[in-house]
Amino acid sequence: MLVTGNDILIPARAGKYGVGSFNTNNMEITQAIIHTAERLRSPVMVQMSEGAIKYGGQDLANIVKDMAHRATVPVALHLDHGSSYESALNAIRMGFTSVMIDASHHDFADNVKETRRVVEAAHAMGISVESELGRLGGIEEHIVVDEKDAFLTDPEEAVQFIEQTGTDYLAIAIGTSHGAFKGKGRPYIDHARIEKIAGMTGIPLVAHGSSGVPQDIIERFRAAGGEIGDAAGIADEDLQRATGFGIAKVNVDTDLRLASTVGIREVLQATPKEFDPRKIFGRARDVMSQVIEHKMGVLGSVGKA
Repeated sequence: MLVTGNDILIPARAGKYGVGSFNTNNMEITQAIIHTAERLRSPVMVQMSEGAIKYGGQDLANIVKDMAHRATVPVALHLDHGSSYESALNAIRMGFTSVMIDASHHDFADNVKETRRVVEAAHAMGISVESELGRLGGIEEHIVVDEKDAFLTDPEEAVQFIEQTGTDYLAIAIGTSHGAFKGKGRPYIDHARIEKIAGMTGIPLVAHGSSGVPQDIIERFRAAGGEIGDAAGIADEDLQRATGFGIAKVNVDTDLRLASTVGIREVLQATPKEFDPRKIFGRARDVMSQVIEHKMGVLGSVGKA
């Protein structure tokens, strides 16, 4: 069933589990996400970035909406990192049930102003809104933040921001980062900050840049001819602890990109003469489903729908 973000995330915050919000760019990724959610009886959010909208447009959004309507578990279609009021409105017109306005690159006052504009418009249509306070480092499509420009979310400001904007859920900077390169070793997650913000606020909190970058996937990527540096992700234990504090929405994109590419590379490496796209992309879908299943288990959303 197609629902809003609030329909999924408010119960998750109350139940102290997390819901994966997985980025999609095509039919196979969407199938891997929603079919796995169905099989595991897990609520799920499917998100499209502005890049995905440019690539797949209304056609891709319609695939997500059609599958969501037919699903027997709650599914929300979410705009990831909407860069403007106009972008959020465009997503609402396309049928999204949840939108993000990311004005975190502005100062506090302008962030509040831009977020409030989107909240007012979205709420008038029954659509829930995500916003961001603090800045994550790393690279994800048009989101490029140098480490020197990244900063963690201030708990006092989070309270003020929520009160002044009416945002439904808030992405906070807690040590995660976008992309496959989150530092060497295990990235540091500021759990004390999460706990403090959660204790001072009542809305669902969001962790961006939360791909685990599984080492077995990295090894398979290299074995199949891929080239990648010292990729590192967020530890499962850190995500489990964070969801217990109030992180209800956990964004995952890089893991699916890697898994999809591994599936494609392995088929082409093993059978160089293969040119049936069903066998090539079907394998990619299978590997993504395995990664999604693991993530849903880590977040504790299995059986919650």
